[in-house]
Amino acid sequence: MSSVKLRKSERTRRFIIEKSAPIFNTKGYAGTSLQDLMDATGLTKGGIYGNFENKDEIAAEAFEYNSRYILDQVKASVLTQKSAKAKLLAITTFYKQYIYQPVLSGGCPILNTAVEADDMHPDLKEKVLRSLDYIRRSFIYIINEGVEQGEFKPDCDQEKYATVFLSLIEGGIMQMKVYKKSKYLIDSLSHMESIVENELSL
Repeated sequence: MSSVKLRKSERTRRFIIEKSAPIFNTKGYAGTSLQDLMDATGLTKGGIYGNFENKDEIAAEAFEYNSRYILDQVKASVLTQKSAKAKLLAITTFYKQYIYQPVLSGGCPILNTAVEADDMHPDLKEKVLRSLDYIRRSFIYIINEGVEQGEFKPDCDQEKYATVFLSLIEGGIMQMKVYKKSKYLIDSLSHMESIVENELSL
């Protein structure tokens, strides 16, 4: 009986996260109210907080759900390519398509949440840092792969380029969102492509 209850509890938690995730990504942590979550799930306050300790816990899980989803989409695009150079360019292609066909409502969850993830929300901040570290490590892995395959310059500063690429993507998304002009993200992605072609490649 306890295992059945546990499975039901897990299903309810997942249901709450799935329904809450797009709200947090669109309205942000501060802008999302308990009433928003109740409306989205059809549950009472007790139904929600019977499964989560507080709003912070829901927000942290919703962020992880959103970030994992978009990162899995990027990873799928990368895995269609064989060379390291093509993998990096697949990332820029993904985000160019993302402009016109966003995979999540509200934009990039990592950028959205990073703005709010201060020391008052340690769990949320930790998850954002983990996602950023994952992206940075992925860039380093691909660049190192390019070096080992003889595609990229052996003396390139892999950590520096990983930081630059991450900044170009997230910075471009931020400017596109604030100015409501896709040009800013397109320009950032084009610059990343130029770096791959003219600075990294042999």
